[in-house]
Amino acid sequence: MNRVVFLYVGIVATVIVSFAGLVSLPEIQLRDLAPIVGENGEEYPVEPQGLVLEGRRAYAGLGCMYCHSQQIRPEGFGSDLDRGWGSRRTVARDHIYDAPPLLGTMRTGPDLVNIGVRQPSDNWHLLHLYSPEITSPGSTMPPMPFLFENRSLELETPYDALAFPPGVVEEGTLVVPRREAKAIVAYLKSLNASRPVPEVVQ
Repeated sequence: MNRVVFLYVGIVATVIVSFAGLVSLPEIQLRDLAPIVGENGEEYPVEPQGLVLEGRRAYAGLGCMYCHSQQIRPEGFGSDLDRGWGSRRTVARDHIYDAPPLLGTMRTGPDLVNIGVRQPSDNWHLLHLYSPEITSPGSTMPPMPFLFENRSLELETPYDALAFPPGVVEEGTLVVPRREAKAIVAYLKSLNASRPVPEVVQ
């Protein structure tokens, strides 16, 4: 009988200690995190709104975080900084507006926490979504042509039509991004974790 009591006490104690260590202490440690304000009055991080927020939802809905992470590891814990994925390690402050944070589960593709700085071109991102092989030969990322609309050649080329390298699409075909594609690109371009933060001494 005493063994059963000890077993139950052990189970309850394990649950309490686990809850304290994994939920309560991090909440106490991180609940006062707030954006930092730079000398020019700009806040970091910026709360996603409008098309960026829409793109974040589309990014999550397409499962992009299953192949892409959004967390640069500290020096000595991997080659993230050497690969040029970011200029500093990722800290909790980078994700205070993310609900939930899209940290990722694996790295089949490169980390994207700083992709807005590494790739500022709308056309590059759109081409990469349409057919990743165009911008990244050998990429295993699936193409997403469903995010685009094919049109016949018009009198006036739409301002947002993709600029393809020669020979990729049939002559006379226009490929125009749908709203979801534009939203994903807006979200990706908003990912900029290059701002100095007090947690990381440069």
